[in-house]
Amino acid sequence: MGWKSKGLESNTKSFVTKKWTLLLCIGCFCAGMLFSDRMWTVPEAEDKVVSLETGIKDERLKLVTEGCDPIQKDVKRGSKNIVGEVSKTPNAIQTLDKTISNLEMELATARAMQESIINGSPISDDLKIPESSGKRKYLMVVGINTAFSSRKRRDSVRATWMPQGEERKKLEEEKGVVMRFVIGHSATSGGILDRAIEAEDRKHGDILRLEHVEGYLELSAKTKTYFATAAALWDADFYVKADDDVHVNIATLGATLARHRSKPRVYIGCMKSGPVLAQKGVRYHEPEYWKFGEEGNKYFRHATGQLYAISKDLASYISINQHVLHKYANEDVSLGSWFIGLDVDHIDDRRLCCGTTDCEWKAQAGNICVASFDWTCSGICRSVDRMKDVHRRCGEGKNALRTATF
Repeated sequence: MGWKSKGLESNTKSFVTKKWTLLLCIGCFCAGMLFSDRMWTVPEAEDKVVSLETGIKDERLKLVTEGCDPIQKDVKRGSKNIVGEVSKTPNAIQTLDKTISNLEMELATARAMQESIINGSPISDDLKIPESSGKRKYLMVVGINTAFSSRKRRDSVRATWMPQGEERKKLEEEKGVVMRFVIGHSATSGGILDRAIEAEDRKHGDILRLEHVEGYLELSAKTKTYFATAAALWDADFYVKADDDVHVNIATLGATLARHRSKPRVYIGCMKSGPVLAQKGVRYHEPEYWKFGEEGNKYFRHATGQLYAISKDLASYISINQHVLHKYANEDVSLGSWFIGLDVDHIDDRRLCCGTTDCEWKAQAGNICVASFDWTCSGICRSVDRMKDVHRRCGEGKNALRTATF
């Protein structure tokens, strides 16, 4: 009995063990499945990360191959912007320079009007209405220096190389060329001389009156006043001074100046360096000869006074500093002295000082002169009588101005 009960107990224990063994196996299997699922998420996440990185690299490679790499694109864009800004710099400088020049012109005009008011002189009509002409850009203003006694000289110029009436106005509007005889006032303001000039201007409309008292020894002051007045009235690239006994080919002059448009501070003429004349009583005597060194010395290089041209910058400089610019006895010397110490481009063009004998064969050879005169007379000898003949032999032709493009 005891033995049987022992055997039954043993069998019972063995049965329980198998049952629990099966349960444990099932539990282990489930636990293994659960554990395997959790562990599998890690490599899946890693694959997603690897896949994402690969995708980014592929996309970046695609951008690079297409030239659209964000970093490189920013660099290129920045480079283009820099190059663009650098290319705009000259335009910005020119715009700034023009703005400054316009302000200087307005200042010069205001000063001229102020002086007229202070001196009690009537304000010139040109100073009263600069708005319409001042806003327009011109190629050149040609001021022909003249005197009260030179009516016949002016008429000889009008009959030859200076257009008249509607033709002159058309020249201003279409070609940008302004031409005026330049004269001041007599010592007796409102006298017979002034009235005669006013009547002549009403007839021809080609005279610029200056706030200046006429006199041969005052040519330097007149030149200074002319440039200041012309710069205030007309916004031009060049301002020209010519004498009324010189023959000028206007179209050739315009074409010559137009070639120097891009240059700042230009001084064009027949450059010379004549002797400083210390002896009193001789023509072109220099009272301040001692300033030029020892006796026998020569002047510095300057343009001969029959015809010369200066650029807008230099005319503005004269206008602004006219009260402190020194005047020598000879106006061409004075002008040259005002540019000493400045960064000025002196252009020596011998076509601006041809003789009345060689201008004809030069014209026949196709090398038309800008200006012609006789050195012995510092102008055309007996210009009233000979101007038409010089114009016929040395002129550029009737259609030169009509077909000219500057």
